[in-house]
Amino acid sequence: MKLLTLIALSALALPVMPAAASECPAVLQHEMPKLRSKDSVDLCQTFQGKALVVVNTASHCGFTPQFKGLEALYQRYKGDGLEVLGVPSDDFFQESDDEAETAEVCYVNYGVTFTMTQTQAVRGRDATPLFRELAEQAGQAPRWNFYKYVVDRQGASSRIFQQGKSG
Repeated sequence: MKLLTLIALSALALPVMPAAASECPAVLQHEMPKLRSKDSVDLCQTFQGKALVVVNTASHCGFTPQFKGLEALYQRYKGDGLEVLGVPSDDFFQESDDEAETAEVCYVNYGVTFTMTQTQAVRGRDATPLFRELAEQAGQAPRWNFYKYVVDRQGASSRIFQQGKSG
């Protein structure tokens, strides 16, 4: 949990600089389908001007219990402008092929209320545009599940936090 608190404080400590509504940062200029929904999340509309933690998740990974800490982080800091975006991925062969099972792990088993997308590729040629942008800005694509990217309020991703037992 210490790592997650560090992530939140790092993201929230960055200055808030007003931007014109039409100036959506490149990293947020995407839509992604929501988990177990016919709706999509417009990243600009939902996250512009907020600190954001983007994490690639997997339902059958040893790090899956991190959902609990991510949800606690979200609940604690959402009033300060912190958002969390979970992106399930089977790039490391630990995500269910059944979207209903993925949703059950997130929503029922761990009580996730932050935004979750449908399963997406997060590395390589097939990576979703969001993760291609994050990897380019941070200088590294996810090497495993539960990589955490911090996107500041201006849309810059300057940090990558690796998974770990504390966080």
